Amino acid sequence: MLGGNKVKIPYERQKSLRKIQSDINYKFKDIELLNTALTHSSYANENKMRNHENNERLEFLGDVVVNLIVSDYLYHHFPELPEGELTKKRATVVCESSLAFAARKINLGKYLLLGKGEETTGGRDRDSILGDAFEALTGAIYIDDGLISTQKFLLGMFEGEVIYAISKGNLFIDYKTELQEILQKKTKSKIEYKVEKEVGPDHNKKFYMNVIVENKVIGSGMGRNKKEAEQMAAKQALYRIGERIE
Repeated sequence: MLGGNKVKIPYERQKSLRKIQSDINYKFKDIELLNTALTHSSYANENKMRNHENNERLEFLGDVVVNLIVSDYLYHHFPELPEGELTKKRATVVCESSLAFAARKINLGKYLLLGKGEETTGGRDRDSILGDAFEALTGAIYIDDGLISTQKFLLGMFEGEVIYAISKGNLFIDYKTELQEILQKKTKSKIEYKVEKEVGPDHNKKFYMNVIVENKVIGSGMGRNKKEAEQMAAKQALYRIGERIE
């Protein structure tokens, strides 16, 4: 809890928050932290909530924590690099578009509480709002259970992307876009993504996806939502055509 009196979270909202905890494989001790991390200032203002009940303070903290974890990772995995080079790599690894991609990978926009104005103007898929929300989520996990759990969350889900980012220049690469750009140079055939199967109950479903070119499966992947499954299928396809991504 961030301070003040506890706010009762409606039952339907609690169901939604349980779903995202399943998606990110982390269970909050204090569910209010998660709810606050996903509450945009526009929603808080419209509903006359107190300043500490939107995600801006958690975003401030999460920004520092993300940079610390990435810095620690770079320091230990690249002992030959001087300070200046480490700083440059960190700057390319952590940026708004990178964090927004991370948010999309876990379908974070679906769970945001937005004001009507932001909702109607596409705020749920805006890079700035998604990136800030991802930082706020990171800050919330840090407060809830400390640095080790936060590091486990961040690198457990995204270490492969961190490694690839160092060579490509940004974090959380969009594998679908990468694959499309490469294949466009080789073929004019359409790239299709098709669900092979869905497994599990609605609250913990897994999607198995194939990426198909010229009626051939060139990659397969599994994800907790269709977007993530498509990214993982594209990722495998990149491996198969010789574009190593880790």
